[in-house]
Amino acid sequence: MKIANLFIAGLAILTAAGAASAGTLDDIVKRGELRVAVQTQGPPFSMVDQAGKRTGSSVELAELMAKEMGVKISFLDFDWDGLIPALLSGKADLLVADMTPTLPRAMKVAFTKPFMFTGSTVFAKAGSKFTTIDSCKAAGAKIAVLLGATGEKVAKATFPDADIKSYKGGGPLLLDAVNNGQADCGVNDVSAVKGQSAAYPVGSFTIMPEMLSKEPLAFATRYDEQDLLIWMNLFLDQVAIDGRLQKNLDYWVNSDAWKKDH
Repeated sequence: MKIANLFIAGLAILTAAGAASAGTLDDIVKRGELRVAVQTQGPPFSMVDQAGKRTGSSVELAELMAKEMGVKISFLDFDWDGLIPALLSGKADLLVADMTPTLPRAMKVAFTKPFMFTGSTVFAKAGSKFTTIDSCKAAGAKIAVLLGATGEKVAKATFPDADIKSYKGGGPLLLDAVNNGQADCGVNDVSAVKGQSAAYPVGSFTIMPEMLSKEPLAFATRYDEQDLLIWMNLFLDQVAIDGRLQKNLDYWVNSDAWKKDH
């Protein structure tokens, strides 16, 4: 009887192992679709352009992933604080955004290796009295940050006497708040600030040259998607080697070239 039980238990383990070996990549191929969580509006990484097309640096990299997999792609739009929950719920296979792989976030999701490095910057409305980081440190100064973003944590440490105002949504909300006088200064990723300020007349904002932090940016999967995580890291290695990653960043992040096209 004991031998029979051991045999049955062994079969159960083998069956479970066989099921586990299928993995997320097999599921994506069988489905014929890669489901990607992106930020609703977060240029230059993710945005809907003037032609109504979903595009951006991270979006194009995700499209390259789907092409290499031989499947179609489906983008799922979320506010910033909804990206990780969407991934954890299984709605999306992966998350592509300008997200910093912090240790608290890594307790929830598995990050790839960094695809670039950036940092938080401070900006204010041009012509206002807030022209330096020190001026934004004044007691009671209203600082706009994105709820759940790295900039929120950085701002609380940098401006301890200020009034930190957290906004739920995308980075453009911070620019709107500063432009409309709801906030005196804003803190966000420098690439996002430069990209999103393109929607305003030239010279609308003063972007302060000092960086409050240096941060890597990475994509993410769930911890039960190790095959997909390994594949994504190999993908990032490949596009770095063949120049496609640098071409993407030079167009979307390191220049304003994309603004005339989108």
